[in-house]
Amino acid sequence: MTAAERATRTEHADALCQKAYDGAGGPDHGMALVAVGGYGRSELAPHSDLDVVLVHDEGVDPGEVAGRIWYPLWDSGVKVDHSVRALSEMVTATEADVKVALGSLDVRHLAGDPGLSLRLRTTMLAQWRRGARQRLPEVQRLVRARHDLVGELAHVSVPDLKEAEGGLRDATVLRALVATWLVDVPHVELERVRLALLDVRDLVQDVAGRASDRVAPEMWAELATRLELPDARASQVHVRELGRRITHLSRLTWRRVDDYLARPAAVGARRPALTPLAPGVALAGGEVVLDRRARPAEDPVLLLRAAAEAAERDVVLAPPTAARLARECAPLPDPWPAEARRLLVRLLASGHGLLDTWETLEETGALGAVLPEWERIRLLPHASAIHRFTVDRHVVETCVEASGLIRSVARPDVLMVAALLHDIGKGSLTEHSVAGEPIARGIARRMGFDDEAVDLVGTLVRWHLLLAETATTRDPDDPATVELVTSRIGSAEALSLLTALTEADAKATSPKAWSSWRAGLVLDLAGRARAALDAGCAPAPVVADELEIPGEVRRGEVSFRVEELADGARVTVLAPDRVGLLADLAGVLALQRLPVRAARAWAQDQHAVAVFEVAAQGLDATVLRTRYDAVRAGAVDPTARLRPAGPDVLAPTVAVRPEASARSTVLEVRATDRPGVVHLVCAALAGLGVAVRSAHVDTLGPQAVDVFYVQEADAGPLPDGRAAEAAHAVRAALSGE
Repeated sequence: MTAAERATRTEHADALCQKAYDGAGGPDHGMALVAVGGYGRSELAPHSDLDVVLVHDEGVDPGEVAGRIWYPLWDSGVKVDHSVRALSEMVTATEADVKVALGSLDVRHLAGDPGLSLRLRTTMLAQWRRGARQRLPEVQRLVRARHDLVGELAHVSVPDLKEAEGGLRDATVLRALVATWLVDVPHVELERVRLALLDVRDLVQDVAGRASDRVAPEMWAELATRLELPDARASQVHVRELGRRITHLSRLTWRRVDDYLARPAAVGARRPALTPLAPGVALAGGEVVLDRRARPAEDPVLLLRAAAEAAERDVVLAPPTAARLARECAPLPDPWPAEARRLLVRLLASGHGLLDTWETLEETGALGAVLPEWERIRLLPHASAIHRFTVDRHVVETCVEASGLIRSVARPDVLMVAALLHDIGKGSLTEHSVAGEPIARGIARRMGFDDEAVDLVGTLVRWHLLLAETATTRDPDDPATVELVTSRIGSAEALSLLTALTEADAKATSPKAWSSWRAGLVLDLAGRARAALDAGCAPAPVVADELEIPGEVRRGEVSFRVEELADGARVTVLAPDRVGLLADLAGVLALQRLPVRAARAWAQDQHAVAVFEVAAQGLDATVLRTRYDAVRAGAVDPTARLRPAGPDVLAPTVAVRPEASARSTVLEVRATDRPGVVHLVCAALAGLGVAVRSAHVDTLGPQAVDVFYVQEADAGPLPDGRAAEAAHAVRAALSGE
C-alpha cells in the first residue's frame, strides 16, 4: 500500500502548493513553482520535507508572490525547504554545486507557467549531459566519502536506508548517471528494487513517528509484520538484499563510468576488442566475458576460471557472463579436479578484487554452483556488536585480509579455504566453531583436498577463536595457558596457519579487534606455543622479572612509572606488599576513566610490583600518585563511587575455571563493560584476604570478559569452599549488593 500512499501524499502536497501559489497571486506566465529532489520524483515519505523552488524569468519581480506564498504552507504544518531563483540563477547554482545539480534533475511543475517549468527541466538536463565528463569524478568522490562514513546497507548493524551504500541516495545517483547518456543501468531491475526500498523507508518512518531513515534493531520485528514476512530475520534479509542489489548495480555502473572516463575524449562508443585471458575467457571493455571458443556445458571449471581472472585483475566479471555460466556450466564432479581447487584458491587469494567478483557470483546465482552451503550464512547478522559486517561479508573480508598473509605459511591453500569456511557454522543453536568443523571438513573433501589438508581445515575452523580468546583472557606466564593451546593445535604448521587466520579474522571484524595490544598478546602466545611444540614438552613456569626497588619504596613509600606504548601506556607501581594494593590502584585508574586492559602483580621480597596496561596515553605519574595517596588515606572511596547505581542490562556472572591453572584459582567474570569492574572485583577479593596476581581484561561489544588469577595471601590456589566464597563476593560487588 505504500506506493499508493506516496501518490496520495504527493497529490495532497501538490494541491497545497497550487493553492498557496494562487492565493499569493502567482502569475500564469514568467514564474512557476516547481518541486525538486524526492518531492520532484513524487516520493514523499510520511515525514518528508517539501523541496520547492519559486523560479522566474529575467525581468520578472517575484517579490510580492515570494513574500506571501510560504505562509499557507507553513500554517498547514508541513516542513518546507524553499528557495527563490531566476532561471539564470538556477543554472549558476547547479554549475557551482554538484549536489544542487543532482537535485535539479527531478524538476516537476506544480503551479504557474508550465512552459517555464519545461524550459527549466530541459535546461538542467542539457547542462548535466554537457558537463557530465567533467562532473562525474566529483560525484564519485562524494559517493565514496558517503560510503566510507555511513557504511553498507547490506552489512552495517544499524542501516541507513537513504545514505548507506546501496541505499536510496545511490539509486538516485544511478538515475543521474543514466541521464548522462554515457552509461546504462538495468532500468527495470533498478526501479523494482528502488520502489521496494521506498516502501521500507515509508514503514520505518511510520514506525519511528519521525523523519528517520535508520532501522534500529528493535524495528525488525515490526517491519516483518508490516511486510508480511515470517520474522525479524526475514525482514532483515529482505531489506539487506535490496541494499545489496543496489550496491551491485552501483559498483558495476561506476566501473563502466571509470572505463568511459579513461578513454580519450575523441574516442566514441565502439565495440571493444577481445583480449584473451585464459581458455574460454577474455577481457572486453574492462569486463571479463566468454570468447567464442567457450563451451560451458563441456567445461565445469569455466565459472571458476572466469571469476579468478576477474578478481586477480580487479575488473568486472560481467553479470550476464556469470548468469550464463550459472545456467550452462557442467556441474563440478565430486571430488573436484585439481584445476578447480587451484582456481578457487586463486580467487580467494586475489585480495581486494575478490569483493566485487564474489558479489557478482552471489547476485547472479552462480555461487550456489560452487558453494551451496553459503546460503547458511548469507546476510546473517552477527550477534556481537563489535562486528562491522554481516557474517557473509565478514567471511569475504577475512579472505581479503588472509590474502596478505599467505607468504607467512606453508599451506596458503589451506589458509584461504579455512578463511572462507571459518564461520560456516553460524546460524545454528550449536556453538558455531563446533557446528562448523564437520561442515568445513565435508566441503574441503568435496574440493579434492587430501586427508591431511582436510584435517588442517577442520582444526582451523574448530579452533579459530582459540588464540584470540586465550591471549586476552589468560595469563601467558602460566604454563597451563600455553598447554591449553598446544593440546588443541598439535603441530607447528597448524599453529602457523591458526596465527595467520586469527589475524585475518580480527582485522575483518573491526580495527579494535586487532589493535597493537591485542596483536602483541596473540603473537606472544603463538610464539610461546611454537617454542613448546618445537621443544616437545610443556613450558617451564615463568619467573616474574626482578625490578630494582627504589629507595623511597624501601622506606615504605610508593613509586609510579608511566611508559608510553603504541596505542596506550604501561603503568608500573612498586609499593610495600599488601592485600588490596591492586584494588586501590585499579580504583585510581577507574576514577580517571582509564580503560584497564591487563594487570599483573607479584611479590618481590617484602615489596609488591603491579603493572597495568591501559588504553590511554599522556598519563602523568605525579597525578596518579596524588590520586592514590587520596585513596589510601581514605579521602576518596572508589568503591562507593564505582558501585552500580542499579541493575545492569547484563547480569554479572562469575565462574571458577579449575582447568585454567595449577598454581592459582582462576575466576572468569562477565559483566556490563563500564569503568570500575576491575576495582570492584579486586576490592571484593581483598575483603576476603585473597590476593590478585593478575587480571586480563577483554571487551566484546557491551560485555566485559575479565579473568582474575587469585591466590591465598600466603600463595597457592584457593580451596573449593574459599573459591565459591570469592565468586559469590565478586558477583555481589558487581551487582551492587
